[in-house]
Amino acid sequence: MKSCIRALWLAMSVCVTLLATSATAAAQIVVGHAIDLSGPNGAIGRDYVAGITTYFDSINVKGGINGKKIVYTVRDDRGVAADSARLATSLIQQDKVGYLLGAIGPESTQAILAAPAFAESRHVLFAPLTDAFAAPRGRVIFWRPSMEHECQFILGYFDKLGLKKVGIVLQDTAQNQKTYKMVADELRKRGMSLSGTVRVSPNMDADARQLSASGAKVVLMIADTIGASQFLKAFRKHDASTFVAGTSLINLATLSEIAGARATEWTVFSQVVPNPGSTASVLQSEHIDMMKKFRDEPVSSITLEGFAVAKTLVKVIQMEAAGKGGLQTIAAARTPIDIGGMTIQSSDRKSTMSEFVDIALFKRDGRLMY
Repeated sequence: MKSCIRALWLAMSVCVTLLATSATAAAQIVVGHAIDLSGPNGAIGRDYVAGITTYFDSINVKGGINGKKIVYTVRDDRGVAADSARLATSLIQQDKVGYLLGAIGPESTQAILAAPAFAESRHVLFAPLTDAFAAPRGRVIFWRPSMEHECQFILGYFDKLGLKKVGIVLQDTAQNQKTYKMVADELRKRGMSLSGTVRVSPNMDADARQLSASGAKVVLMIADTIGASQFLKAFRKHDASTFVAGTSLINLATLSEIAGARATEWTVFSQVVPNPGSTASVLQSEHIDMMKKFRDEPVSSITLEGFAVAKTLVKVIQMEAAGKGGLQTIAAARTPIDIGGMTIQSSDRKSTMSEFVDIALFKRDGRLMY
């Protein structure tokens, strides 16, 4: 009899535990994220996570969304595509995430989309840190403008200044080759000329000298942070004043560290958020205030981008709770979302939600001027 009672008591305890766990899960909104925190783009990942965490914290201190707190579960994929897929699988199967954020770059994002656990799930991947690419319709929503859009903006900026001769530094990847072809076409359309192309390689010094002698008035880097840094360090030995330009996924802190602060003078970068040090909009003001309240890190364009992405996702969750559809429905409906002076709206066949691009110039003191 005692053994029966003990068995019954154990069964009841298990049931109570399961019910408690289920109730806790029901009272939470779990957002999962596999992202590079310690690999080649670790500095970008850490700043991005800081911005996302800050906005989620600001929501949770107010009671969450309809009384549900946001649990932000982050895993370090080290910038390895296979790890991105493995960790996303774990987030789906073990952590039971309600929403899934994508990794840095197209390779890791594609690996997540190809993972069986993702394919079998009902998730729509919210991929904020990658250039848009052809993907299963309705299974991924891109946030930032395309690399082509950023390059077009940069070329337009220098075209207006009358700087028509452009050199290109290319790091060979499939995505970069696609961007390179677009840039070459854009130069022809604008009546600008391609003065020379060099590739990121171990022989960077000789290639940098060659590009310096080509007469380029602007050099556009189609490369990742490390490749861009190596080129810039070599190029400035031969040319201290020609404009060098890059896109927003180049980590500027790492660039300065590798190339040296003086090498970054006369460098210009596209940015996909407004000036993070300005209070011109509600979004910018909130970001500065909340970073001071919840974080020790300084504000940056990357923390602001993470903050904006988190605010976009919270808006989506709120709309979903009100029966107005989730990510997939909102993207298909082209529903504009105001996140405080910045409007997010899916606007093309690749479901890219933001088209905002600005330009920032490195000043002599190492700070950015927008």
